[in-house]
Amino acid sequence: MRLPHFPTLDRYLLAQLVPPFVVSLAAVLAALLLERLLVLFDDLAAEGSSLATFVALLTDLLPHYLGLALPAALCVSVFLIIRRMSDNNEIDALMASGVSLLRIARPYMWTGVAVGCGSILLYGYIQPVARYDFRSGFYYAAHSGWAPHLQAGMFATTADDSMLTADRVTRNGTVLHEVFIRQREPDGAVRIITAHRGLVTAVPSLKQTRLDLWDGLIVYDPRDGSNKATQTRFDHSMKVFDQSHDTAVFRSRGIDERELTLVELATRLEASHQSDNQNGNGGITRSSLRAELDFRLARALAIPFIPPLAVALAIGAKRRRPIIGLIGLAIVLVGFDHTLQFGHGLVATGRMRGFYAIWLPEIAFCTICLASIFRRSRGSWRRRKAIPLGPAKATS
Repeated sequence: MRLPHFPTLDRYLLAQLVPPFVVSLAAVLAALLLERLLVLFDDLAAEGSSLATFVALLTDLLPHYLGLALPAALCVSVFLIIRRMSDNNEIDALMASGVSLLRIARPYMWTGVAVGCGSILLYGYIQPVARYDFRSGFYYAAHSGWAPHLQAGMFATTADDSMLTADRVTRNGTVLHEVFIRQREPDGAVRIITAHRGLVTAVPSLKQTRLDLWDGLIVYDPRDGSNKATQTRFDHSMKVFDQSHDTAVFRSRGIDERELTLVELATRLEASHQSDNQNGNGGITRSSLRAELDFRLARALAIPFIPPLAVALAIGAKRRRPIIGLIGLAIVLVGFDHTLQFGHGLVATGRMRGFYAIWLPEIAFCTICLASIFRRSRGSWRRRKAIPLGPAKATS
């Protein structure tokens, strides 16, 4: 089986695309994840969750932000490449040799088609499952059992009927000072534990919470009428609190339309039409199913039209600052994305049909992208046609 042969120009343009695309994707993805990462880290630290839980939830967040970062990275990288080639007169040299701007944009348009096809898989199948996994993982992290982060003077009750308090706490409630614990045994005996310092640690398995105590005293009262209470001093002691109580099972996937794959959306939408019921299976309205299905398809189908727009706006006058074209490109893309989101809300609430709220802006955006590249390509062809190609006359 022979691999497809790419012309030299296509190989050169695609080779120029790879480095800025990778850098742009990493930069955009990091910028999008940074704020959510800090909030997630703070929430999990407050719940006493382990680093493994944090990494797992961060992995579940990646598909969502990757869907936003891919079109932006493709747009920025294509714009930078064409602008650099224009500044270095490579575009002028290609046009002088008979290569149109549309021909230069062709490999990037095919790249956009490949990214669009991958985005259908991302938007339609990976993101819904990852969204549910994130919600499920965060629920279990927040309800995994007794992992107290105490406040000064607050009383906490553990699973084994122990009462714990501390006069002063630091480090977000994990380091305790002047600790007091009262524990009742099954036979009625009472054990009192005091310590100058303690450290609360959640075991990574999330089945136990470990409490280390230093410089303390244990008073044991059997409560059997013998009045034989005992005292024991210690330099270091460790106590484990079980998290044996059962955590409620998280709900099944599909109660939210954003957790459904494209096939599941289409199936529930068809079932609601056949039953003539406004609510689809699972209590989701028909308008919400229609809005989510159209929104995902529209976002994926718009990606192949981004490179032509980036190429058209990257070509400009030599003395014009490239930031002007980049700002215009950002305004168009951000405006189109917000228009789709607004249309998604209108369709979901039943105030407007999907054709007018989502697909009409989609058609307008795709038309603008193609019209911009055709106009640039036609203008460059007219300028080349106006240049005289006859032999220069000799002057004496």
